[in-house]
Amino acid sequence: MPTVKTLHARKRIALIAHDHKKAELIEWALYNKTVLCRHELYATGTTGKLIEENLDVPVRKLLSGPLGGDQQIGSMIAEGKIDVVIFFWDPMEALPHDPDIKALLRLGVVWNIPMASNRTSADFLLTSPLMHQEYEVRLPDYSQYLGRKV
Repeated sequence: MPTVKTLHARKRIALIAHDHKKAELIEWALYNKTVLCRHELYATGTTGKLIEENLDVPVRKLLSGPLGGDQQIGSMIAEGKIDVVIFFWDPMEALPHDPDIKALLRLGVVWNIPMASNRTSADFLLTSPLMHQEYEVRLPDYSQYLGRKV
């Protein structure tokens, strides 16, 4: 299992927002349109449609979060197909698919990818010089899990 993976200068960014955070994500995305256009964008259901319409940029739209979109993005993280996650989630509202959300966030940590969960962290992430160049991500050694006997 590789211990390092390279994030290319053109990042694959997943954009996700809960219902009460969609307007905030769209506002943030419009403000950062110039930077976002340099990257490949992915998004769950309605969020992807709104980003595509408001920014007039192509977005690879996955399923809605509650219908499996969060899990699709989690799978893409595990496969090395997503480099960055920007997820404006609503901490004040419990959602029926909370386990999917927790699994998605867990995979981001497992695979050591940059994640932002609010406007401030997204601003810091997007304005980092590392966002626009190749970057080597050091992966934890998970060989102990791979070699376990059940």
